[in-house]
Amino acid sequence: MISLIGAIQKKDRGLGKNNDLLFKISDDLKRFKELTFGNVIIMGRKTFESIRRPLHKRFNIIISKNKNLKISEAIIVSSLEEAIKKAKDFKKDIFIIGGGEIYKQSINLADRLYLTIIDGNLKADTFFPDYSQFTKIILKEDRHDPETNLSYQYLTLEK
Repeated sequence: MISLIGAIQKKDRGLGKNNDLLFKISDDLKRFKELTFGNVIIMGRKTFESIRRPLHKRFNIIISKNKNLKISEAIIVSSLEEAIKKAKDFKKDIFIIGGGEIYKQSINLADRLYLTIIDGNLKADTFFPDYSQFTKIILKEDRHDPETNLSYQYLTLEK
């Protein structure tokens, strides 16, 4: 199964700004870890640079056009197609974790979306693609973060 996972702003599907997440909600970060733990994660180079390290106890695959890029504990590939092919070798769930361009390339390949929809009003420079083809709701849960005072919703969707 190929899943996209991300936290997006409700008003415009904004994901990030200046190569960083728009929002950091503690419970959402824990949920991300629980869902991806022990599985394969695919990300673009910019997303990797924002994280600054391979994520522990996950198979990290990074897409980059830089053929000289070497990162210990990660597999470097040059395309989304190559990333998915390598990910399938692990026989684990595959999670695409960003960024915007990788989401855009992979939205039509995904079976499931794990979204955190945040009622924020920040300016973004990176956006999640339209996901209106995902109409089957698997989970919908309203939440509130007391630390940031943000309301948000966990939404799991399939086509």
